[in-house]
Amino acid sequence: MAQDHVLGDFSADRRLLMLMAMAVVVGATGAGAAWVLLRLIDLATNLFYFGRVSAAPAHIGDSISQGPWGPFMPLVPVVGCLIIGLMARYGSEKIRGHGIPEAMEAILVGRSRIQPKVALLKPLSSAISIGSGGPFGAEGPIIMTGGAIGSLFAQFFHLTDAERKTLLVAGAAAGMSATFGTPVAAMLLAVELLLFEWKPRSFIPVAIAAAVAAACRPALLGAGPLFPLADSAPLPAAGLALCALLGVLAGLGSGVLTSLVYGFEDLFGRLPLHWMWWPMIGGAVIGLGGLIDPRALGVGYDNISGLLHGEIPPASALLLVAVKALIWAVALGSGTSGGVLAPLLMMGGALGVLFAGAVPVGTTGEWALVGMAAMMGGTMRAPLTAMIFALELSHDVGALLPLAIACALSHGTTVLLLKRSILTEKVARRGHHIVREYAVDPFETMRVAQVMAQPVDTLPAGMPLAEALAFFSGADPSADGPKAKHRSYPVVDADGQVLGMASRTDALRWATEEATDDGWTLGDQCAGGSVAVAYDDELVGRVADRMAATNHGRLPVLSRDSNRLVGLVARRDLLAVRTVSRHQEQRREALLRLGGRQAS
Repeated sequence: MAQDHVLGDFSADRRLLMLMAMAVVVGATGAGAAWVLLRLIDLATNLFYFGRVSAAPAHIGDSISQGPWGPFMPLVPVVGCLIIGLMARYGSEKIRGHGIPEAMEAILVGRSRIQPKVALLKPLSSAISIGSGGPFGAEGPIIMTGGAIGSLFAQFFHLTDAERKTLLVAGAAAGMSATFGTPVAAMLLAVELLLFEWKPRSFIPVAIAAAVAAACRPALLGAGPLFPLADSAPLPAAGLALCALLGVLAGLGSGVLTSLVYGFEDLFGRLPLHWMWWPMIGGAVIGLGGLIDPRALGVGYDNISGLLHGEIPPASALLLVAVKALIWAVALGSGTSGGVLAPLLMMGGALGVLFAGAVPVGTTGEWALVGMAAMMGGTMRAPLTAMIFALELSHDVGALLPLAIACALSHGTTVLLLKRSILTEKVARRGHHIVREYAVDPFETMRVAQVMAQPVDTLPAGMPLAEALAFFSGADPSADGPKAKHRSYPVVDADGQVLGMASRTDALRWATEEATDDGWTLGDQCAGGSVAVAYDDELVGRVADRMAATNHGRLPVLSRDSNRLVGLVARRDLLAVRTVSRHQEQRREALLRLGGRQAS
């Protein structure tokens, strides 16, 4: 059609070039923020468990023999969590939780605005939480911190809400990419969890920021995969079926973990204490868990590596996952600051190790890797991110198909069992509904010609205003005279050109202004005025926007070729677009004839 040349597959414009340039800066800054956060965690670990000022890597397990606290070591998490409670109470409540839900909420309802103090307090509180033994990962806080950097950068340059969202997510992706060396997974995380759209204007800057952060990583944090593995041998058909089983088990485990976290959050909500003190109670549980199995404390990257390389036997893995799951759920439910990704990897890896001991094919490391990804994909409802994340962490290309199967089945299990994920449940509890399904908007695909009403009842331009008033009021003296069936009508001249719209409201105004006795006609009344119209080849969404902007409930539809009236579109016709789309989803029919019959 004549208008097709102005429509395209995407809505990007030249401002995309500006966002791409800004994404380079945000990506580099996000990588720097990731380095700072990891150093802060090491500094906090050394201070809390060894009593020394150092940013060198430190393992909490070594403090049993090297630390100065002796039997008082279980109190360390209590002190750390008390500090976090005070920071949240007197600093910003937004530092509570694991970061990604807070980023989602900022995007959906906060116009992608993050306060500067959150950008400062979030990494600091997370470093204290993890450094004092909190069983969390660094990815949630760095996603929130990177997002804050992108948001502040956009606010400084007075960008639009949509552009600010793009840079917020670009900063979040940069932080994840630099922390784990997983740029592609960071891009997919943005698409599956944070952007809430699939558009070049947002994806391209995010991809650039993630790539820049990955390029900066070797100089800041070192090169190579975080958990390198040799390529897995292809699994037989029975092994691929077992991948599906492990995916289902991981999905069930995801449901249990999500229920545990929010079950404990509900329990804390019933306590007769201010929420500032809740993290301290969570810290006490962390300390007790550390007495049972010190490996459960902290980020635990060494444990993940041990699971992947078969260095942790099944019985030990079972103890690790039980303690880790319990203290993680309690601490997260108490409102302590920390991420969920690393704990999910550890618990999924332990599930994989247990699974490996019961199946006759595959290696322990391969099943641990598949379990890690499946647990992450099911719990976070991000199967593509989880699959590629595991691939980039290990560089085990041979595990790609098993990862895809397990992540898909884990995702399917949790979608069917739970209405919300561990991320969206927190946002929902704050009164916001999130839809995680992407679909093509029918308003952006259907043309006005498909929904307009025709033929169209019109009024002639030569009709006197007095007669028009009688027509709309139903007071026509002629017994068989026409009566108004609609609220408004197009006014057309002898050549079929639309001059305007006449409505009952207009008729009442004419009567009030006493213009009906001056010999004026509808054409005279419409002369010189602007008329809002639609064209038959326009997209319905454009017309809906025009109706909202002009406050018109009905628009005449013209042919773009002849400029003549061909139909009328009303608000109810726009509502019918949703009805048609819903009917297409729900209608069930067989399109193939079998045995001369057609079922429907």
